[in-house]
Amino acid sequence: VVLVACGPFTPSDGVAFEPLSDLLEVVARDRPDVCILFGPFLDAKHEQVESCQLLGSFSDVFQLCLRTIIEGTRSAGCQLVLVPSLRDVCHDFVYPQPPFLFQDLPKEDKARVLLVPEPCTLDID
Repeated sequence: VVLVACGPFTPSDGVAFEPLSDLLEVVARDRPDVCILFGPFLDAKHEQVESCQLLGSFSDVFQLCLRTIIEGTRSAGCQLVLVPSLRDVCHDFVYPQPPFLFQDLPKEDKARVLLVPEPCTLDID
């Protein structure tokens, strides 16, 4: 089973990531083999991003989002694929886009988390 979802993962009136939490509940319940998530993860067009009203830096909020996704999918044991978007505020605004850099990826997740460029080709089985 392959689950595919596309961001943004926040409501338009806040960056509480409630839609992301709902998605992670679906992943935990359905336990897909592969979960492919397309950005934006922190949308450059979000009202609070454009007006610089976030409580932390763009990078801190983005890293928190990635950590939440990685930890939230760990119990499902699924292969996780993260694809950037041109609207990700903490990523290169060039096309083609390089994969995300996530230096703090836990050792137990390195085998199941795949950070890919945009565009990319995936070969699933």
